[in-house]
Amino acid sequence: MGRVLARHFHRQGHAVTVLSRTPRPEQWNSVEWDGRTPGAWAGCLEGCDVLINLTGRSVNCRYGAANRREILESRVESTALLNPVVASLAHPPKVWLNAGTATIYRHSLDREMDEEGELGGTEPGAPASWRFSIAVAKAWEAAFFGTATPQTRKVVLRSAMTFSHDRGGVFDAFLGLVRHGLGGTIGSGSQYVSWVHEADFLRGVEFLMARQEFAGVVNIASPNPLPNREFIRALREAWGARVGVASPRWAVEVGAALLRTESELVLKSRRVVPGRLAAAGFSFLFPEWAPAARELVGRWRKDRV
Repeated sequence: MGRVLARHFHRQGHAVTVLSRTPRPEQWNSVEWDGRTPGAWAGCLEGCDVLINLTGRSVNCRYGAANRREILESRVESTALLNPVVASLAHPPKVWLNAGTATIYRHSLDREMDEEGELGGTEPGAPASWRFSIAVAKAWEAAFFGTATPQTRKVVLRSAMTFSHDRGGVFDAFLGLVRHGLGGTIGSGSQYVSWVHEADFLRGVEFLMARQEFAGVVNIASPNPLPNREFIRALREAWGARVGVASPRWAVEVGAALLRTESELVLKSRRVVPGRLAAAGFSFLFPEWAPAARELVGRWRKDRV
């Protein structure tokens, strides 16, 4: 999503600087940082309007010891590093939006989770292995709020899966299952999928940038999460596939191991809703999944012609 955000704001005419471990020539400015130590990159924050931190190793991997360490440290260390830097600036960013995750909420089949929802970690029906993701989410937010930045308003983006037509994204992965005939119900199919279209993610970010009353945690998710069986059926219909092979839980576990990923990513029920955005009158362009899926499939096809 970093690239999606940079592209969006660059096209609007803003001066965009991306801090990256592997900077490369882009339409916008790209500056090297390691996410661990202070450096010349800190000067890029002096006088800027908005800081958006999305740093974190991909969770699309097996949660072995080394990957667990990287997942946790890449998020917590980079966030903890930015805090004293921002606090020390003469003219710090007016607002700092930090990535978080909707995975922080409990595995929920019974009720929606707004920002007051129950956090996960000990709920019945959730494997003990899922507690790692909750622990990371909580440590991430603790690092963010752990240092006062009096001149900078802070917001955590508890984002659902953000779908864009770009290559290598989560939508690309789900559509790949459908395209190869594997787009059937995953697991029981009753687990909820929380999602947000990239257009609404971008509009949500802009909304939070502009609204001074927003601080703390905010859910960035469509107001209509839906069960996996309905989610994947709508994606099949958008693609034009009549059937898809279902994947019972045991097959999901085997497939996840073969693909070097974790079954939690598709089996945990995330029934997250944007309580604070809805209360503030935010209007979604894509509140329902079926129209969003059709729009994304159309752009995916056009981009690859």
